[in-house]
Amino acid sequence: MFNYLIVSPMQDRLVWLLNRFELRAEVFHIGRVRSCVYHDAAEGVGHLHLLRSGRVRIESAGTQPRVVEGPCVIFYLNPTTHSLTPIGTAADLVCASISFGIGHGNPLRDALPQVVVLALANAATLSRTLALLFDEADQDHCGRQAVLDRLSEIALIQLLRELMDQGLVEIGLLAGLSDPKLARAINAMHADPAASWTLADLAREAGMSRARFAVNFRNTVGMTPGEYLSEWRLGLAQTLLRYGKPVNLVADQVGYANASALSRAFSASRGMPPTRWLQQERRREADVQPLGDSGSR
Repeated sequence: MFNYLIVSPMQDRLVWLLNRFELRAEVFHIGRVRSCVYHDAAEGVGHLHLLRSGRVRIESAGTQPRVVEGPCVIFYLNPTTHSLTPIGTAADLVCASISFGIGHGNPLRDALPQVVVLALANAATLSRTLALLFDEADQDHCGRQAVLDRLSEIALIQLLRELMDQGLVEIGLLAGLSDPKLARAINAMHADPAASWTLADLAREAGMSRARFAVNFRNTVGMTPGEYLSEWRLGLAQTLLRYGKPVNLVADQVGYANASALSRAFSASRGMPPTRWLQQERRREADVQPLGDSGSR
């Protein structure tokens, strides 16, 4: 007889993020790069660069240039203008665009540094996944693009897991999820955003006093529990609006008494009511050009 281990969603630190925000990766480059590769934030997507071998100089606005050596992962969660310049003859790269509902509504938006670099020598599980990805990239099988895209999505999830497990993020959502006690309270908010959470309720979930919980949450996540809950609710509202849900239904699902209450909170935070924000998003999405196929750029 087999014994199966079932992981409760309340124990899984990423499950609600992955359920509420759609993660999509699209591999658009495979192979050797001999000159500077440039990406503009106007593309509206994040980027995952998998450096199989070689050395590159990475540059982006607001950060110091740095030289990294493969095998490693270079990750920009948010749309960021950046460049990768090979040092020496060439660098071997697999590059993917990343969409994770990133924008004002996803709590991961401010949870990571602008660029994350992780050597594969420090991430055994991620290394195995990328070995599969590189092997698939070297073949010409049917369904290759779909396999590469799905493996890139898996690699990203494993990267986020590594950042939490290794304690590589000091403040923000991932730092909060790295703390077992705070993670219980955060998961409770993620699981049931419509609940009338109080500070006492959340402290009880974390197994801490109200005062200690409030201080630890603020110092670790970078905002108060109430501010985080409000951001989580509004982020979910944005996702549901994109899916075509009416404002009154969205309000009920994310914990607002009615459409008017949601509209007031949305306008105060996002600078415009939900309907106008959605119209703006639709126009922006229509302006984004397709990224193309998986050939070299």
